[in-house]
Amino acid sequence: MNILVCVKRVPATGARISLTADEQDIDTRYLGFTISPHEECAVEEAVRLIEAKGGTSVVLTLGPDAAAEQLRDAMALGMDRGLLLETDGRDWDAGATAAAIVDAIRAEQAAGTSFDLILFGNESADSGGYQVGVRVAHALDWPCITGLKSVQVDGDYVLAGREASGGRELFSVPLPAVLTVREGLNLPRYPSLPGRLNAKKKPLDRRAPAWPGNQLEKVRLKLPRETAHKVEILGKGADAAPRAVEMLRKLGVLES
Repeated sequence: MNILVCVKRVPATGARISLTADEQDIDTRYLGFTISPHEECAVEEAVRLIEAKGGTSVVLTLGPDAAAEQLRDAMALGMDRGLLLETDGRDWDAGATAAAIVDAIRAEQAAGTSFDLILFGNESADSGGYQVGVRVAHALDWPCITGLKSVQVDGDYVLAGREASGGRELFSVPLPAVLTVREGLNLPRYPSLPGRLNAKKKPLDRRAPAWPGNQLEKVRLKLPRETAHKVEILGKGADAAPRAVEMLRKLGVLES
């Protein structure tokens, strides 16, 4: 089995975001970078499937030279090879990104590597567009299932499930297929020291995709309005108990 996992370099989750003066980019001077929790689960699932069934795994990202760090992190977790589609730092929208990934997949196929599964995070942690995985599947004419919380490969089919209103939806589609997965699919492992050392020795290929142009025009970025929060201290120790009961009654938790 051969698996490709596509990830994206994004600002560290929980970091305080600020914009450049022209409101065109995120000010990255004091930011750390990572991949989204959904993509961490995609990497973990690929490693588990290869450990169980054998085969090879490739982790791919489109981004600047610095994005090689995220590929090395994924290889430290067990991915076999990295592929960096290196850009000059400009923004690529979902259509341009998907086109570059499809070109890379076809180049891999021409070189003799055919993928059985392509895994994406359900959405990236920054733009949250939900589009790239679906666009790649459409271009390849492969079946695609999104928002998954369970994945099982059974012969030439993949059995996948996702949460739905009032229960779960289960799917069975033939391989090859494209899957987008959500946080909670598994519990990602932490990279070990030997894993990090081995990751430095694993191959990391670089390609420079031609920028096809964006279909969407970015006008400016805008930070969401911050909401002020008020904290009221009810008291200390046993003296706070009457106030706590009074507050619970106001909230309707307790009856008068």
